[in-house]
Amino acid sequence: MTVGESVRIVRELQGLSQNQLAERTGIPRATLSAIENDRVRLGLERAKVLAHALKCHPAVLVHSGWENIAPMRSEIAPQEGGRSARKLIRRNTALFKRLA
Repeated sequence: MTVGESVRIVRELQGLSQNQLAERTGIPRATLSAIENDRVRLGLERAKVLAHALKCHPAVLVHSGWENIAPMRSEIAPQEGGRSARKLIRRNTALFKRLA
């Protein structure tokens, strides 16, 4: 799993579009797209800004151990009103236990 894929997964788990994340971070949507497609390096400062906006630790975005979540993200319930990842995990406990 690449850094870009991790960023995309965390963003999608929070029910955010690239435009919404761009508004929260001040990072242009085109740059976010390039990060998610691994055309631009994330970098430390961007990782901090994105982690703050996504309410996660920067290490979550650069961790390569997400291999098991990508095939299962379609099983995750759709977001209503931009629920946080913590609420999403609580609602889908069984799915996330399989990842452990």
